Amino acid sequence: MFIVFHISCIAIFWVGFSWFALFFAAILYFTRMFFITAFYHRYFSHRSYKTSRIVQFLMAVLGCTAGQRGPIWWSSHHREHHVSSDTIHDPHSPRFGFLNSHMLWFLKNSNFKILNHRVKDWLRYPELVILEHIDWLPFILFGVFCYLFGELTLLNNLGIQTSGQQLFVWGFLLSTVMLYHGTYTINSLAHCFGKKRYETNDNSRNNFVLALLTLGEGWHNNHHRYPSSARQGFFWWEIDLTYLLLKFMKFIFLIKDLKRVPPKLLVKKTI
Repeated sequence: MFIVFHISCIAIFWVGFSWFALFFAAILYFTRMFFITAFYHRYFSHRSYKTSRIVQFLMAVLGCTAGQRGPIWWSSHHREHHVSSDTIHDPHSPRFGFLNSHMLWFLKNSNFKILNHRVKDWLRYPELVILEHIDWLPFILFGVFCYLFGELTLLNNLGIQTSGQQLFVWGFLLSTVMLYHGTYTINSLAHCFGKKRYETNDNSRNNFVLALLTLGEGWHNNHHRYPSSARQGFFWWEIDLTYLLLKFMKFIFLIKDLKRVPPKLLVKKTI
């Protein structure tokens, strides 16, 4: 599927361009980026806040629309990454080359399985285990939504020059491919380029540009300093839109108990 999606992006030359399609693709890119950063990463991987079981399941379903497999799989490999970051045991270790750390690791048969010993906490939820077996379903339904939205827009003659085919290609295919690479830049580029504020057992870096593209995940050295924090932009000038949206979710009582960085860790062992 990963390779097919990349090839399918050629279809943009068939469906053509419209400003609405570009806007639609951008909105869905950042929306699903939030699902990955806030739900798959900061919740399922690091449990940096709490929520109800119902909201937990809804977050898992929404995360599946990104096409990056299920939350238990995602969490298990990310936790393994933190245990063995940048070593030969790291699922996306840079020691096997840049392309491996960026995306090839995702395609290896050896990385398809869930690392059960890393996610015993999630395996006790039967609804999450079931979702793990059908993680493709929310993703496919999301693609159907993109097509139907375009067709309804066309049928209702809203004056928007688009179609179901165009929004399917731009909002589903192209947006998903961009989301893949946006997410994977943290595994690759954020371990190569940027500033290293804290001493950690890896080569994680803080990168402002990546932070913008990933709603705050680019403050990666901060994250490796204290992975349990719901906030990765440790200081006010470090833009972390995911954290701001999590604070809003807390305000409307969807989540609670956002974990903060202990003050002593903000300055201890700085370079």
